[in-house]
Amino acid sequence: MKDKKNSLILGIDPGTIVTGYGIIEVTSSHHNAIDYGAIRPPKEANNPEKYLIIFNSIEYLMDKFHPDAISIETQFIGKNVSSTFKIVTARAMAMLAAAKRNIPIFEYAPKKAKIAVVGHGSASKEQVQKMVQLLLKIPQRDIPADASDALALAICHAHTLRKNFR
Repeated sequence: MKDKKNSLILGIDPGTIVTGYGIIEVTSSHHNAIDYGAIRPPKEANNPEKYLIIFNSIEYLMDKFHPDAISIETQFIGKNVSSTFKIVTARAMAMLAAAKRNIPIFEYAPKKAKIAVVGHGSASKEQVQKMVQLLLKIPQRDIPADASDALALAICHAHTLRKNFR
């Protein structure tokens, strides 16, 4: 149970194949991992069905944990416009679920999240996973890469909060 001094942040790494999520509790002295994982719509589902699964899953997480803020990855426009459009639409599902509940949305570039947890923006996925485990004291076990990216986004927002209140 969070008290008034603590804050819950839901980090989201959007994608149509895998959407990673991570929820952290931020206290005055540290961060705790509350939950993390990956939303994986069935491969045989069509795109509208995938988007609905992503939307419903994120709504479920929001209703279960009542986060104070959403930290979501910004997207760059890649060479494959079709793939970029799908990711942006998955991102929109998370933003819509948050907006529906009046939860503030904060957007961070992948490079900024990497800097927040590893110290440099060119960190590998493995480096991000390892540092997320260390920072959040998660036991050594497999964390889906998309979930560790989502946790990194939540940590990134927590660092932003701390800077704003110093």
